[in-house]
Amino acid sequence: MTANEDAAQEFEPKKKPPTEDEKRKKKITAGSLMKALIRPGGGDAGPSDGDQIIYHCTIRTLDGVLVESTRSDYGGKGTPIRHVLGKSKILLGLLEGIPTMLKGEVAMFKMQHQLHYGEDDCPITAPDGFPKEDELHFEIELIDFFKAKVVTDDLGVVKKVVREGQGWESPREPYEVKAWISAKTVTGELIMSHTEGEPYLFTFGKSELPKGLEMAIGTMVREEKAVIYVTTQYLTESPLMPVIEEYDEVHFEVELVHFIQVRDMLGDGRLIKRRIRDGKGGMLGEGTEFCKFYACIALFKFLLVIVIQILVPEGFEMSVRLMLPGEIALVTCPPDYAYDKFPRPSNVPEGAHIQWEIELLSFETPRDWTGLDFKTIMDEAESIRNTGNKLFKQGKFELAKAKYEKLLREFNHINPQDDEEGKIFTDTRNLLHLNVAACYLKLGECKKCIETCNKVLDANPAHVKGLYRRGMAYMTAGDFEEARADFKMMMKVDKSTESDATAALQKLKQKEQEVENKARKQFKGLFDKKPGEIAEAKADDDDDGDQITSESQQKDEVHEDSDETNFEDSHEGPPDTPRTRWFSLFWPSGRRLFESLGLNRCAIL
Repeated sequence: MTANEDAAQEFEPKKKPPTEDEKRKKKITAGSLMKALIRPGGGDAGPSDGDQIIYHCTIRTLDGVLVESTRSDYGGKGTPIRHVLGKSKILLGLLEGIPTMLKGEVAMFKMQHQLHYGEDDCPITAPDGFPKEDELHFEIELIDFFKAKVVTDDLGVVKKVVREGQGWESPREPYEVKAWISAKTVTGELIMSHTEGEPYLFTFGKSELPKGLEMAIGTMVREEKAVIYVTTQYLTESPLMPVIEEYDEVHFEVELVHFIQVRDMLGDGRLIKRRIRDGKGGMLGEGTEFCKFYACIALFKFLLVIVIQILVPEGFEMSVRLMLPGEIALVTCPPDYAYDKFPRPSNVPEGAHIQWEIELLSFETPRDWTGLDFKTIMDEAESIRNTGNKLFKQGKFELAKAKYEKLLREFNHINPQDDEEGKIFTDTRNLLHLNVAACYLKLGECKKCIETCNKVLDANPAHVKGLYRRGMAYMTAGDFEEARADFKMMMKVDKSTESDATAALQKLKQKEQEVENKARKQFKGLFDKKPGEIAEAKADDDDDGDQITSESQQKDEVHEDSDETNFEDSHEGPPDTPRTRWFSLFWPSGRRLFESLGLNRCAIL
């Protein structure tokens, strides 16, 4: 074979494998399907793949005996059939014949048995008593067809767009939505209507609409108008339609008037951002400098100019990151994301929930990732992550954590195109989660460190770095058994980590021994002392505790270097003073007893 022939074969486009419907059509032989026009239709073309077809069907034997029908005149329910070409399971003869019809057309199809229920491996089960071995007449009236948006794979919810809307954004939980809504039966009987006065107002995701209707509205944009077909399994009861049992299918006419973007920033309902006025343009990106916005805290208004590298309340920054220039938002923030960990204005009470009214005026960003190829985006991400690593090494753990978390939010907009990109993307995202976990560990927030590690381990329980990081957090929190399980799992899934896991288990053993020794010293001879001597005993024990803690710090520092060497970007090093509930495990009532005596509470936590 010549080089030119090789090149021609290399660049020849690959043919798509035939679909199941295309394979089935090859069974059709000459004369097995005949069509007779009864009433002509209108238009220039018939339906094609992706179209929803709505039709009535009446089946008779060749001598005119009625077999079955969808028409009420012939004993049917009067409900036409809905199928989506290319998606639905359809009899072979109809699969071939209906695309030849026009809207409103009535035609008679004469089919041999192998083109209806007598087909080998027919995807549809024949009704009881159906003469599937007979040649039959199928009278079809094509009522309508149109391009359909399939909302559910089982075709229980399908949308027909009547009028295109504006923009790209669709409502999602917990947006506040306004829409004109009416509902009809398949025969056109009106069930309910919200088309006068004020549009129907509901909160997305709160089950205030039938499930199928809400799912379809989640695919709409502002000012879009659509007809939504919902079958019985998606007609859940709701304030909009409290009674649904009597309907097999409902057709909803919906016009999406407006929706207010509501974001649950933490997922627990504590930090909520409501968009009051839409903005224009893009959101703030990583590395943004000089963000200008108006903000209102309680009744105090001011103009604030911010450089993102300077810390601001976390809830404030998280919300501004999702704003557009010109946007006005109302943000309700809990104290732990407002001023519990940040310099508090004098007119804001301690522990207060804050409400900010923010108008974003402008911002400057160095580079937009839109249109960049995957490699360039990941190179940019690596550069930002390195900045976070430098902050971490400088001991600026809050700033480092903010960098990693911002990058993770940006990752929500990245779409890998193949398996290789997907692996790079997943590995990088896991690394970022573990870097966030390392920051939490340095900040002494063990519970959050464990929760962050679980984001990696839930998807990959054998992730060695995730096990190591979580184990260190468990050890720091005093949950020694959980820590031991993670370190042992490391060795089980990856033999090359045996040295690191063994070192961690040795450190765990030392910490358990330190806790036990400290507890023994704390309570040694306590009940032999007179009440007046308790305070002196407490002071002596505290001195011993300080000595143990100092020794523990030295061991942590030495082992932290080892962790950094063996686990790249590991960011290890738990807080110096371990917290434990060792004594309460063996003597739960001891806590109350010794607190009543005025002893150091930390000793028995």
